[in-house]
Amino acid sequence: MLTFLNLAQLVLYIALLALLGQGVLYLLAGAKRQSNFFYQLLQVLSKPFTFPVRKLTPAQVADRHVPIITFCLLALAYVVVTFEKINLCVSMGPGACR
Repeated sequence: MLTFLNLAQLVLYIALLALLGQGVLYLLAGAKRQSNFFYQLLQVLSKPFTFPVRKLTPAQVADRHVPIITFCLLALAYVVVTFEKINLCVSMGPGACR
């Protein structure tokens, strides 16, 4: 179970960093961000997470808001996984989670 929580935490961490990097490049690159190689790479990394959120959100939600919603949902999931990992480590004993 600890291995599963570690893997879930790692996948969420990578997705969160990709979305955060995409947001930073959104601010820095401006209108030329679609031609930026690194912005495109971060879009590819975050696509498996933003695509389902786009499908679940109503049509009134703008496409530019989907990465923000995805980031918030992933951050919430990261916090939940972290708390579950802490709970598991506390229940297993002090030396079990090293």
